[in-house]
Amino acid sequence: MNDTLTIALSKGILLEPALALLKRVGLAPKAIASDSRKLIVEHQVGRVTLMMIRPSDVPTYVEYGAVDAGIVGADVLMEQATDVYEPLDLKFGGCRLAVAAPESAVTRNGRHGTRLRVATKYPNLTERYFTQQGIPIEIIKLYGSVELAPLVGLADRIVDLVASGATLRAHHLVMTDVIMESTARLIVNRASLTVKHQRVRGVIDALRMAVQGGRA
Repeated sequence: MNDTLTIALSKGILLEPALALLKRVGLAPKAIASDSRKLIVEHQVGRVTLMMIRPSDVPTYVEYGAVDAGIVGADVLMEQATDVYEPLDLKFGGCRLAVAAPESAVTRNGRHGTRLRVATKYPNLTERYFTQQGIPIEIIKLYGSVELAPLVGLADRIVDLVASGATLRAHHLVMTDVIMESTARLIVNRASLTVKHQRVRGVIDALRMAVQGGRA
């Protein structure tokens, strides 16, 4: 039986720490760098094939069995609500999904009397949050540079990932609430968990031990 595992890794800020963690447990070649242009890397020694793909696509690849496992942020998992097995918090890539507003809006008392326009890459989480708050909104779906939306009058608020907060400050935005905390998660295809059970469990256990021993 072929016990090679295919693991999808999120491009962007999670890629470097993900590769570092996988290298520590022998699941990634030592020579590979996070800025490599290769989208598929085969590691014969670890019997693993790595695929570098867009973060929002990772859960879909895992759910439909195109790959056996993936590493992706909890924010993406919560937004998409895909049917995957999530055995492990990998403890890196920590950030917050937050609501932010222009400084001028925060200094004014009271809320807008009309429907807020909120720019975000996370329409489902955003709608759920504001509905729970009882605040009517219109969602403006963007795929990048969300922080620019209030500057040009496109939106009243934004919902985006915040790490240090430097980007918000640079655009005169203030974080007003945190919707959720996010870290990188290991996710596994449910069929792979059965068909390749021993191999998958071995990877989960190895990563768990590495995480418990320190940050990647």
